[in-house]
Amino acid sequence: MNNKLITVTSPLLPNLDEFHEMLQQIWDSKWITNMGQFHKQLEKELADYLKVPYVSLFTNGTLPLLTALQAMRITGEVITTPYSFVATTHSIWWNGCKPVFVDIDPKTGNLDPEKIEAAITPKTTAIMPVHCYGKPCDVRRIKEIADRYGLKVIYDAAHAFALEIPKNEADYNVAFNEANNCFSQNAPTKHVEVETESILNWGDMSTLSFHATKVYNTIEGGAMIMHDEATKRRIDDLKNFGIHDDVTVIGPGINSKVDEMRSAYGILNLRQVDAAIAERQKVAKVYREALRPVDGITFFDDMSGVKHNYSYFPIFIDSEKFGMTRDELFFKMKADNVLARRYFYPLISEFSSYRGLESADPKNLPNAHKMADSVLCLPMHHQLSEADLNRILSYIVK
Repeated sequence: MNNKLITVTSPLLPNLDEFHEMLQQIWDSKWITNMGQFHKQLEKELADYLKVPYVSLFTNGTLPLLTALQAMRITGEVITTPYSFVATTHSIWWNGCKPVFVDIDPKTGNLDPEKIEAAITPKTTAIMPVHCYGKPCDVRRIKEIADRYGLKVIYDAAHAFALEIPKNEADYNVAFNEANNCFSQNAPTKHVEVETESILNWGDMSTLSFHATKVYNTIEGGAMIMHDEATKRRIDDLKNFGIHDDVTVIGPGINSKVDEMRSAYGILNLRQVDAAIAERQKVAKVYREALRPVDGITFFDDMSGVKHNYSYFPIFIDSEKFGMTRDELFFKMKADNVLARRYFYPLISEFSSYRGLESADPKNLPNAHKMADSVLCLPMHHQLSEADLNRILSYIVK
């Protein structure tokens, strides 16, 4: 059998010759950091591409989460999901706040809006949902709850680069009413062309990750999306030690600026990310067509009217029906150099740092535990060949 290593993801890389040309400009200018020309250019191009008013670049995806909570002076309790990467909850802890875990919707993997209200106490000040796997949260419902209780909403949108949802409320309702039918082996949702808007325009702020494993990357990097110029200025100050000008420090900021090299890298990657997403969509189509008849395997289909980014392809394994546990399949593939990922397993609430929280009790999080114990993300990136896909599927489709 072919023993070539198939990784769960592969970074989008710019053309090396074009990158060298931009590096030469940086070398000539001798301006390598501190918000240089490429940094400013990338912020502007990202704002245009993502259809958002303001973007502030960060050196990774965790620091904008930390800074968003700090900038909005969030205290007390923050409602969030246990089904995410640990950075989501770590950012809450590092700000001296208490994370409160709420269960997920078993059909979406996202924070269940119907469980949020029951978790709100007089100490609750904010909600931090995650657009898990690039599948949009029910942002309209979350906004209703936040507005009713006077809570801030900060979206961890690490997976949501280029994700767009129906702009019209009626189209939105169709998409989210059908969302529960998208986790199945049924016929795929019929694609509908509707007017869309960026998911990043919802909430008080959204944060992105540009890590090498993401759809779009700057090697390491991230960004914050905000809705007004004053907030943009404040965030830009906070990510530069709180320095406003040469004699003014507005507060205890942090150093999370992006250098010119990674900014140039990001400018080049932005020019090819649409083509990479199109290749990922083809991979998702192959997986779905092959896996739909397999008993014991479920997965997400596209949502009606939603522009997806195909950042991940998680499958969920019912071991009794499939005849093999998730871990048995994971280790069998790994032994043959096919690297899938149990993402997210274990739950954040199971780590020692958070296990003692009352909200981390497994009895409160049955849906999250079930998903964590059955999920396996298959390799998903723009460079998977037909032979690669056939090899991956050979472990699942008999």
